[in-house]
Amino acid sequence: MFTWLRQQKNTLVTRWALRGCSSVGTAPKSWGIPLIQNAGQLIIGDDFSLWSHLSRSQLEVGADGVLQIGNHVFINTGTTISAKVEVIIGDRVQIANGVSILDSDFHGLEDRHSPSPAEPIRIEDDVWIATRAIVLKGVTIGRGAVVAAGAVVTCNVAPYTLVGGVPARLIRPLQKPVYQPLSL
Repeated sequence: MFTWLRQQKNTLVTRWALRGCSSVGTAPKSWGIPLIQNAGQLIIGDDFSLWSHLSRSQLEVGADGVLQIGNHVFINTGTTISAKVEVIIGDRVQIANGVSILDSDFHGLEDRHSPSPAEPIRIEDDVWIATRAIVLKGVTIGRGAVVAAGAVVTCNVAPYTLVGGVPARLIRPLQKPVYQPLSL
């Protein structure tokens, strides 16, 4: 009985926390209250988990922006995702705590009063982005890739590779799984 009540409370709190989203799939889960700012389209798939218990996770979408998050995605506490133009996150992606994913610099390098152009970010299926990594504009992270803790990703990451460092560079290729990942 108490487990059922706890699950219902968590479902209600999660739905309330994600109320600013354009659409949310089935069975979302949250721990804590994230900061959601949606002036564009924020689309979340099924079985989504968003933790904000130690520090707030932030999902921000600009007026013409799109943030699309796939199925079975986990985003840990203190993560910031900002989509001025477009951020697409595939299925079964794991994003550790303190990660920043930004498709814009928010201002120019020399003229800090003028905006710099935003460029789309694509994170393909089965990617893991480790603690405090930063993914910058215009990047595609290939399927099954792993971004090491503290890495700053400034250019595309090939599928099934491990990258790390500042700026991120290839550490080693990863073995493609022999099995097909479960489609939950």
